Amino acid sequence: MVSIKDIAKKAGVSISTVSYALNGSPKVTDETGARILAIAKELNYVPNAAARNLKKRETKIIGVFLTDFSGGFYGNLVQGTKEVLNKKGYDLVVCSGRQSHRMLPERMIDGAIVLDWTFDSEKLLQYADRGHKLVVLDRELNHPNINLVQLDNKAGASLAVEYLIEQGHKKIYVVTGPDNSFDSKQRMHAVHQVVERHSEIELIVIPGDFNKSGGEAAAELLIAEYTAPCAVFCLNDEMALGMYTALAKSDYRIGEQISLIGFDNIEMMDYTTPRLATIDYSKKKWGALAAEQLLKLIAGESVENERVYVTLVKGESVWDRNKELS
Repeated sequence: MVSIKDIAKKAGVSISTVSYALNGSPKVTDETGARILAIAKELNYVPNAAARNLKKRETKIIGVFLTDFSGGFYGNLVQGTKEVLNKKGYDLVVCSGRQSHRMLPERMIDGAIVLDWTFDSEKLLQYADRGHKLVVLDRELNHPNINLVQLDNKAGASLAVEYLIEQGHKKIYVVTGPDNSFDSKQRMHAVHQVVERHSEIELIVIPGDFNKSGGEAAAELLIAEYTAPCAVFCLNDEMALGMYTALAKSDYRIGEQISLIGFDNIEMMDYTTPRLATIDYSKKKWGALAAEQLLKLIAGESVENERVYVTLVKGESVWDRNKELS
């Protein structure tokens, strides 16, 4: 790669003169500047943006790190982030995968919003120690350069299970997320807390993966061992949709033999028949709040950790067994 040192050597001038010329400084005469620019073009010189940004200590770019982009969850989250950042003169890059993590230590971005379990917590703390500003959505970290903007997973899971119990369900299946998912762990913790208060409830846990295929696999297991009406809480809507699709091909009907509730209220839930019950919150507001908090951190302002609240969306997918038993 051609450097300003190569240009300086060919032009017979100092490196600082080349730097002045490339940046349009009046310290260089028009004649010298034109000659240096011509040599730069001849050598196919490309400015090193990373080095320039390191000197300025800002890029006006924010990184949003996601585990993946699958399903109907991420669009509104990123849109909320983008709208806030753009209004403040920032752009954003959306990243996934371990190789993208180097954007932080190389200072290619001014800060990061993290919803990515592949990003090691120890690494994030190391970056925070070096002055990087971070907002995390998927874990609990304590550092002055890190702000937490988290979903109220425990409240949402409690609402879902309490709703099923209130509707008279005694046998409840729960389809989990990945083992390393912060959201899944928090939701399962709340599930167990609720069930402990209701000794008559039979709880069966089915491992899942937060993907539609995980819901389909859970449905096959449920069909194979079905003996009586039951309820299912999928810890996200993608798996609930997978179960919905699989059960639609079986002899069992959602809202009759099997009650079903999800979590996230993604757009597809509005098009299901019966309408699937779920836990709702504003993904767009979550992203916007994360962006606002990060910009405050970057500006050196004081911030407090934030929580995104949730509500229950009832649906015909949950049958009221109290009527059946009365």
